[in-house]
Amino acid sequence: MTEDLNKRVEQAAQGITPQTKPDERRRYLGSLRERVYVRMNNTEVKDSKLTALFLQHIADFKKYTILINGNITDDGFLGEVEANCSKYSIPFTLVNNETAKTGPEDSAVLVVAKYAINRPRIEIAQVFAPEIPKSELTAPEKKEGFFHRLFHGDK
Repeated sequence: MTEDLNKRVEQAAQGITPQTKPDERRRYLGSLRERVYVRMNNTEVKDSKLTALFLQHIADFKKYTILINGNITDDGFLGEVEANCSKYSIPFTLVNNETAKTGPEDSAVLVVAKYAINRPRIEIAQVFAPEIPKSELTAPEKKEGFFHRLFHGDK
């Protein structure tokens, strides 16, 4: 315990501050999971339906900041995101450091807040889920059980 305390004091004297949750920060382009509003991974960026859905709702992100993985080679969608951010005055940042990875499940685009919002679902397909048709929302007909038919007869 005293060794950790001494090490911490030495680092503080040198101006080195330890980073909180480094694994989480690597996954979310330097931000934290608790601040993420919407996330798209590198595979979802190539899906035209999901990119159209993101661009459709981009005006809703005015009070957030958009983090864009700068190591992705898809200039079409990312160029549109940058253009729409400029159009709607949404702050955005291109992240080109070691957190910007290009694996299929790594983050490509994040919409983040400056404070913790703790959303349970952050994936774009979950945040902007398609509407359920009203026909599916109606309750199915209740089937009569054996005893009901026995005592009330077949109708």
